[in-house]
Amino acid sequence: MIRQTIHKRANLLATYAFRRIFDRVDKVAVKRGVDEMGLSAFIKHCARLAATTGVVSGFGGVATMVVGVPADMLNCMTQQFRVTLAVIYAKTGDYEITFEDFMAIVAISIGVEAGAMITKSVLTGIAERLLVRLGERAAARVIPILGAAIGGTTNYLFIKGIGATLKRAVPDRVS
Repeated sequence: MIRQTIHKRANLLATYAFRRIFDRVDKVAVKRGVDEMGLSAFIKHCARLAATTGVVSGFGGVATMVVGVPADMLNCMTQQFRVTLAVIYAKTGDYEITFEDFMAIVAISIGVEAGAMITKSVLTGIAERLLVRLGERAAARVIPILGAAIGGTTNYLFIKGIGATLKRAVPDRVS
């Protein structure tokens, strides 16, 4: 039952949300942020933004989780996408990338096998992996105030970890 629910939500996420988040990320702003701050500082900035919603969603325990966790998941995915675009730009000089190429790199960053073509099943696999990761972190936020510390810390470390993985995984452009 739980597996079916995750699969159903992952399918929705893969079908609609990933593309929508990708399309809404301001790629020029990501480029500008990396140019102004440097890659490591930009990743840290995104990690702090993710930590903010982690703190808010865990501050009031169950009462804030109802609204906070979905907003936190959306913000975490947005920050993950921004970090991914930032690393791609820093390593290759490209900040305009196709959705399919982008999702192949996202798949690598979270350990999902992706072939040459990104299919709906690959996108669903990425979504399932993300939902499980984000869901595991949400459970610890039930305890007021302590949940805020846990939520903020786990979000911060999640985004920093994604950034570190991507720095190793995305090849530098060879001129």
